[in-house]
Amino acid sequence: MQKNNNTKVKQENIKTEQTTQKYDGLKPNVSGRVKGMVASNQAAQNEAILNDKGRPQADSSFKRELKRITSHPYFGFILSGIVFILMLFIYMGGGLGISTIRALGLTLIYFIIGLGFTLLLGYSGLASLGTAGFIGMGAYSVGYFIGELGVPPLISFVLSIIIAVLIGAAVGFISLRIEGMYLAIITLGLSEILNEVFKNADSITGGVNGMSIKRPQFLFSININMEFAFAIAVVVMVLAMIITTNIIKSPTGRAMLSMKNSTSAAQAMGISLLKYRLLAFVLSTVYAVIGGGIYMLFYRFTIPSTWNLALSLNILAAVIVGGAKSIWGVFIGTFLIFGFDLAILSKIEFFTKNPNASLIISGVLIIVIVMFYPLGLIQFFKSSYYKIRKWITNLIQTQRRKRYGDTNESNQDKGQYIFEQRQKVAR
Repeated sequence: MQKNNNTKVKQENIKTEQTTQKYDGLKPNVSGRVKGMVASNQAAQNEAILNDKGRPQADSSFKRELKRITSHPYFGFILSGIVFILMLFIYMGGGLGISTIRALGLTLIYFIIGLGFTLLLGYSGLASLGTAGFIGMGAYSVGYFIGELGVPPLISFVLSIIIAVLIGAAVGFISLRIEGMYLAIITLGLSEILNEVFKNADSITGGVNGMSIKRPQFLFSININMEFAFAIAVVVMVLAMIITTNIIKSPTGRAMLSMKNSTSAAQAMGISLLKYRLLAFVLSTVYAVIGGGIYMLFYRFTIPSTWNLALSLNILAAVIVGGAKSIWGVFIGTFLIFGFDLAILSKIEFFTKNPNASLIISGVLIIVIVMFYPLGLIQFFKSSYYKIRKWITNLIQTQRRKRYGDTNESNQDKGQYIFEQRQKVAR
C-alpha cells in the first residue's frame, strides 16, 4: 500500500513538472500565476492521495449518499415530521405540558390551511377573507358524519372534501367576474353566511351551543384521542408540504404565478384564467376543510363563534408575516400568530395577567415585517444567513492570507510545505 501511494505521488510530481515546463515560455506574470496554480493543485492532489491512505472507499460513498439524501427537496419535510412525532413521544412521557402539545397541534392545523392559502394568495394573487367559514364547514361536516351518522373518519373526510370541491368551484366562478378587494368582500360574505348556518341549523350543528363528538374509531377499532389526532396532523402536514411543493414547481404553479403577475400576459400566453382560478380556489378550500376536520378530531368540540372574521385575518397575517411564497415562511408565521402565545407567552406571568398584550405584540410584529421585509420573515432569515456566511468566508480568507500570504511565491511555498509533510507521513 505504501509503495502504491509513493508511486502515485511520483507520477503526480512528473505531471506537475511537465506542466510547469510547458508554461515557462509565457510572460513572467502569467507564468507566475500558472506556477502558483500548479503548486496549489499539486498540494491538493497530494493531500487527497495521502488522506485516502488506509481509508475505506465505503466512507466516501456513504458521504455521497448522505449528501444526496439531505439535498433532496423532501428531506426537510420528512425531518420536520419526525421531529414533531418525537415531541409527541416526549409529551406522552411527561416531558412536555399539555398546553405545549395543544399549541403545536393548533400550529400544525393552521399551517396546513395556510399552505392552501399560499397557493391562493401567494401564487394566484386572489384575495379571500372566507377561510374561517371553510374551516368551520370542514369541522362541522366531519363532526356530523362521524357523530350523527356514524360514518368512519376516513370516509367522512372524503365526503367533506367533495363538498369543499363544489363550494370552491362556485367561488372560483365568481372570481372570474370580480377580483381584488371586491372578491375579498364576496368571500367574507360567504363566510358570514356559513357562520349563520352554523348558528341556526340546530339539528345538524347544535346551534350556538356547538357540536361535540365522542372519540371516533380508526382502523382496527383504534380510538382517535388527542395524541392520535396529533399524529394524523403531522402526517397530513408532511403530505401537504410535498403536494404544495410539487404544485409550485410544476407548470401549474408557474401558470398561477404568471396569472398573478399579469392576467393579460397570462392570457396572451394561452393560460386559461378559468382553469387556474378554479383550481386555486378548489385547492385552498380543500386544504381548509381538511384542516377543519383535523381540528374536530383534535378537540372533539366546536362552536360557531370560533369561525369568525378574526380567524380569517389571522391566517392572512400568518401567511404575510412568514412569506406568502415560502412553505417554511408560512410555518414560521403560523407559529408566531397561533402557537407562540399558547406555547411560550401563556407561561409568562405578565401575559397571563394581561392576555390582550399578546395581541399588541402580534400587531407590532406585523407592522414591522410589512414595512421592512415585504416578503416576510423568510426574507429576513435568508438575508441574515447569507450575510453571516459571507462574513465567515471573509474571516477564513483573512486568516489564510495572514498565515500564508497572498503572493504566488507563498502559494508555491505552501504547496511545497504540505507536500513535504505528507511525504514524511507516507514514509
